[in-house]
Amino acid sequence: MPELPEVETIARGLAGQLVGSRIMAVQELRKGMVEGDRERFFSATPGAVVTSVGRRGKLLLLHLSGEKHPECLAFHLKMSGRLFVYPQDAAPGKHTRVLFDLEDGRRLFFDDARTFGFCRILDAAEKNSWTFWKTLGPEPLEITPESFVRLFRGARRAIKAMLLDQTVIAGIGNIYADESLFRARIRPDAPGGRIARESLVRLHGEIQAVLLESIEQCGSSIRDYRDAHGNAGAFQNVFQAYGRAGQACLRCGASLQCARIAGRTTVFCAQCQKME
Repeated sequence: MPELPEVETIARGLAGQLVGSRIMAVQELRKGMVEGDRERFFSATPGAVVTSVGRRGKLLLLHLSGEKHPECLAFHLKMSGRLFVYPQDAAPGKHTRVLFDLEDGRRLFFDDARTFGFCRILDAAEKNSWTFWKTLGPEPLEITPESFVRLFRGARRAIKAMLLDQTVIAGIGNIYADESLFRARIRPDAPGGRIARESLVRLHGEIQAVLLESIEQCGSSIRDYRDAHGNAGAFQNVFQAYGRAGQACLRCGASLQCARIAGRTTVFCAQCQKME
């Protein structure tokens, strides 16, 4: 599933292609891909102009103009969702689920081979009623070290489980949790509330560093992810933990261990990463 760096990379790529473009028509080619207020989605989106492209957690946001139009469209790419801009008269592909016709003839396709993704309008009413949006945690690139430390105060759950919980902090998934915890030398199964303040501050810095480094390299391509131009990311070439179970630790040479935490495969170094 695309995490914060991948969604940020897609948003930046789409901004150069979509800002200033007017949406003329919308078609849902597979029912169920549009969630929330479907009637308003199809009636209010046509005629809107894209003013910016952004992100909240793992959601990609197309901000729109006009009083009668939604504030923005939200896309959750899930496992295999993609957003690409195609030339005029381009035919939908096998996995195209939602199609947006632009005023200049180009077309924006929301493709999703596995159909786990979705899109929906997001205005004031939807923000107040959509539980997922209301409960999103703070952005990891914006939260201060002190506020980050407070997230784990008194917590009994494993630190990795908390990093994966989008209501605790938004945008971090399996890849960047493993990589950040490895760099911070914290075991992923350590209870969040028992980790020393100094270690949490260090983790805060490593999370931000890992995310920014990945954004610079256009994210990580494991299976399906491509950016808005169809290019793969490169951060997977410098993984230190994720996907390296059984290989030598790049710090101490010990064999990296594998466990399941919060239902996700987790890789760590039992020698370098400490239970604090």
